[in-house]
Amino acid sequence: MNSREIVQRTIRFENPPRLPYSLAEPFGSDFAWCGMHPSPDDRPRQGVDEWGCVWENIGVSNLGEVKDHPLKDWSQWEKFAIPDIRDPRRWQSLVSARAAAGDKFLLGSGISLYERVHFIRGLENTWLDIHQNPQELGKLIDTLVEMNLYAIEQYAKAGVDGFIFADDWGFQQGLMISPNSWRQLWKPRYARVYEAVHAAGMFAFLHSCGDIRAILDDLIEIGLDVIDMQQQENMGLEELGRRFRGRLTFWCPVDIQKTMVYGTLDDIRAYCRRLVTTLGTSQGGFIAQFYSDPVGAGHRPEAVNAMCEEFLRLSQTWPVID
Repeated sequence: MNSREIVQRTIRFENPPRLPYSLAEPFGSDFAWCGMHPSPDDRPRQGVDEWGCVWENIGVSNLGEVKDHPLKDWSQWEKFAIPDIRDPRRWQSLVSARAAAGDKFLLGSGISLYERVHFIRGLENTWLDIHQNPQELGKLIDTLVEMNLYAIEQYAKAGVDGFIFADDWGFQQGLMISPNSWRQLWKPRYARVYEAVHAAGMFAFLHSCGDIRAILDDLIEIGLDVIDMQQQENMGLEELGRRFRGRLTFWCPVDIQKTMVYGTLDDIRAYCRRLVTTLGTSQGGFIAQFYSDPVGAGHRPEAVNAMCEEFLRLSQTWPVID
């Protein structure tokens, strides 16, 4: 059974023959990636993106930060320049994406529905818009949804297996906005995207950091298949397992802010096993990963190696649950 089939069976809880993973080199990965080039959701370290967001980087990590937001007032909306998602140059790389991926699970990148909003409007303005300008805010989110729907069509034609974008919804404790506001404004829009993903024969992935327990049930309800969750300890690993194990697939490294930074190598290895046994089942539901910017996150090379080695060991001794 090849990598693509193993990931698919894991997500469907159909008894994969081993634990799938996406690990640092040289440990290997069952995944390949593709995306728009250029992408309307590109996040440069420095400079101006397609929307007019001005990015800066202070040199700590690979991530930049938006320092100037282009849509400062809704009176600018009618003249606001929206990137053309149908520009053929964005899709040229998809012609060879499936062949280049071989027998790996091919994951296509979309456009965030929350982060892109606050890149454009600013975080404080976005929070005010929820209460003061919900109709205008809804128009911007709907624009991003329509762009994603077009992207999903293109990925489906290219033979892509999964669709993902990143929306960090959580603080260390709790959601950035009220769950009710999320349900009113974002939930139905996420539902449209996930419905289109499934209609196209793909799996729905979401990356989201912080404490997102308040909306995980909602995300499962509207069709999320895989949560890319790089922090678990701020929510409680056991609580996550108790509430959500067997209901969606977790794609996780060892917690990137706590155990990977402060734990011993033995702590890291033990946490790998806790992740697999707490969040996964012998039928599937867990995919191992590593964090792609270990230097920026303060992860020691020996810690990364210990994690990857342990995840590989657990994969080779599968099943290790129940």
